[in-house]
Amino acid sequence: MEKLVVGILAHVDAGKTTLSEGILYLTGKIRKLGRVDHKDAYLDTYNLERERGITIFSKQAEFELGNRGITLLDTPGHVDFSAEMERTLQVLDYAILVINGADGVQGHTMTLWRLLARYQIPTFLFINKMDQDGTDKEKLLAELKKRLSDNCVDFTWEKSDLQSQFLEDVSVCDEELLEKYLETEEISTSDIRKVIKERKLFPCFFGSALKMTGVEEFLHGLEKYCETPEYPSEFGAKVFKIARDDQGNRLSYMKITGGTLKVKELLTDTEKADQIRIYSGAKFELAKEAPAGTICAVTGLSQTHPGQGFGIERESEMPVLEPVLNYRILLPEDCDVHQMLKKLKELEEEEPELHIVWNEQLGEIHAMLMGEVQIEILKHLIWERFHVAVEFGTGNIVYKETIAEPVEGVGHFEPLRHYAEVHLLLEPGEPGSGLQFFTACSEDVLARNWQRLILTHLEEKEHIGVLTGSPLTDVQITILTGRAHAKHTEGGDFRQATYRAVRQGLRKARNILLEPYYEFRLEVPAEMIGRAMADVQKMQGTFDAPEVEGETAILKGTAAVAQMRDYQKEVVSYTHGTGKLFCSLKGYAPCKNQDEVVQN
Repeated sequence: MEKLVVGILAHVDAGKTTLSEGILYLTGKIRKLGRVDHKDAYLDTYNLERERGITIFSKQAEFELGNRGITLLDTPGHVDFSAEMERTLQVLDYAILVINGADGVQGHTMTLWRLLARYQIPTFLFINKMDQDGTDKEKLLAELKKRLSDNCVDFTWEKSDLQSQFLEDVSVCDEELLEKYLETEEISTSDIRKVIKERKLFPCFFGSALKMTGVEEFLHGLEKYCETPEYPSEFGAKVFKIARDDQGNRLSYMKITGGTLKVKELLTDTEKADQIRIYSGAKFELAKEAPAGTICAVTGLSQTHPGQGFGIERESEMPVLEPVLNYRILLPEDCDVHQMLKKLKELEEEEPELHIVWNEQLGEIHAMLMGEVQIEILKHLIWERFHVAVEFGTGNIVYKETIAEPVEGVGHFEPLRHYAEVHLLLEPGEPGSGLQFFTACSEDVLARNWQRLILTHLEEKEHIGVLTGSPLTDVQITILTGRAHAKHTEGGDFRQATYRAVRQGLRKARNILLEPYYEFRLEVPAEMIGRAMADVQKMQGTFDAPEVEGETAILKGTAAVAQMRDYQKEVVSYTHGTGKLFCSLKGYAPCKNQDEVVQN
């Protein structure tokens, strides 16, 4: 049987899971329609998804359509889980983009559209909730053409008396097709398949998944206009997700992209495919082999990661999502911190956007995260998986310290029968250069082995500033001179003298507190750009002149992390969910409210 992998994507609340249920019902996969609000949807297998009514993890369902076996991959719609969705995109043959007819194209829909373009995935559109008051098909089609692509074409005309209008709309999407149409006034099904496959044409279907209107026509269109990919005979596979089943077995989800994978076959030098599972909803069937085009979960692999390729497949570039806040994970009193660290590292494999960091100095586990929604989900995940109730501390900003001008530091260490003396020059370094160490001391004054020892002591620890105890950075430290006693000096004496010289120099220096800065991109509806600019000015941030793309205004600039960290929520609130804020770490710069931070 021919195989096809189709992903279903949408902005949160567009009705993606409802459409999936409708498709599975009509193809005979399920006997009864589940509903998100009744908490019995076939694909929302995870408790938290049923509770919140949102899809968090990508899942799959298998069904038959005509002579094809289709794997439907359901992806998360919430923006905090877009990394999970982006990993799934890499294994799709086609995508279904669900749009809420009542809301039209929203900010996150645009993000999805850009990702589909990046991965070059042919896309069918289903415009849902057309049964709601105020939905206007003509208006929606105009908006799709304007904001997504001119080549969005209404496929509900295909069977009507508007057949010629339909063929005309299709033909203008491609020059060759247009020439053929003008000559013969005909376009074949295979012509249409070809331009859809090349992303020159985007079929649009309108309906209501909840009322089951338009779903059958949509399925008919999917069956008629999809092309089955041809796969090479050599073996290839692409890993797109790591998960664990209820028994704790590690599952590597992969798409077979060439040849056939057989059970017990070696995939690496040491590890083989113990089981091949074909999942549908929460259940799976075991398979002896998986031919090209199959999506399967494989057990027995302990080192795989999303984006990994086997056989003829190369490693793919995975999305880089920079976490921006550092939260301390607060554990219950009776919880072993090292055991928990091991378990959280396991979770990090499945959720690459979760960065777990062990703070050795404080003996604490920290999580670096993208957004607030993640915290709720993580708490729940940790409870479900490990039965540990964790809390998250407040998100912290990591400060650093440096100095403004050169200063000399002197350190003596001379208790009874010990002696060492060190003179160091501390100078400001280039921004981003960290700490650098040199010597300008003659070996006639201080023997080479003592100088090497001083340099070792300078490099062996993280030096902290005197303002807030934050790490010292962007400073050059040079040995000027030093003294040792022929009889009484031991190695450890120079360690003490070196540390004292650094501290003494910093106490005399003009110290500067550095704070992290974001480089940001803010997208808001054009009429709200004034509010956005005023907000950034209030944060003492800087920005370039705004750019306007259609009805969206874009503001780019820099602002302190401390000022901007909670701004995401404000943007969502004043733009009613249409605005978006993207931040990446730019680097460190002098803190504008140094005295206030130091006092706190």
